[in-house]
Amino acid sequence: MPEAKVNHSQTLAKVPIFSGLTEGELVFLLQRAVPRRYAAGEIVFGEGEPCLGMYVVESGQIRIFKSSSGGREHVLSVDGPGSSVAELPVFDGGNYPASAAAVDDTTLLFVSKQDFHALCLAHPQVALKVLRVVGARLRRLVGIIEELSFTTVRHRLASFLLRVAQKEGKRAGDGIQVALPASNQELASQIGTVRELVSRNLSRLQAEGVLQLDGRHVLILDLKALEAASQASE
Repeated sequence: MPEAKVNHSQTLAKVPIFSGLTEGELVFLLQRAVPRRYAAGEIVFGEGEPCLGMYVVESGQIRIFKSSSGGREHVLSVDGPGSSVAELPVFDGGNYPASAAAVDDTTLLFVSKQDFHALCLAHPQVALKVLRVVGARLRRLVGIIEELSFTTVRHRLASFLLRVAQKEGKRAGDGIQVALPASNQELASQIGTVRELVSRNLSRLQAEGVLQLDGRHVLILDLKALEAASQASE
């Protein structure tokens, strides 16, 4: 089997909704999965467009986001290798409910709506796994609504920094160093606010001695103070 096909097969096998499929069932899927490559910032699909199929991330990352009429964005999730995207509109026949764009150079595997339906008819356990994935996403969206409704920008920024610190933070001297998104605009999109408020709250946390800014890196100096800020509400 060519190396590219081997990579595609390994990617599909790691996707939660396809876990447990036999080798023959994965071959069925592999024969129908079409690799598509996107440059950083390129749109994969737009909100409201007819859903033609679902995607699996093979390499890179894509962000799922909603846009307002004024052009403001809110990021719902950032998905990396092994993640499946757009299963819901494939199931219900509706349009894409949000937009997706490549964060960096990205390779996706596209499975058409017709082929995915055929797989689910032949292997009903796939449909049950999709329901579990969609259910987990619904819970996450409920959490986003709660956070936007009942917390301040300071709270959401502190919570974001803590999540990044737990996942990717590196010990540096007396603190924990984390990398911020490429711009404050991108960070604002991820926590549901505007760039100016992100900049203002980062500056306040630095003035309070909670953290130190260095370009797109942050050194968290007082983890307990940051945790306290993440727990404070309106």
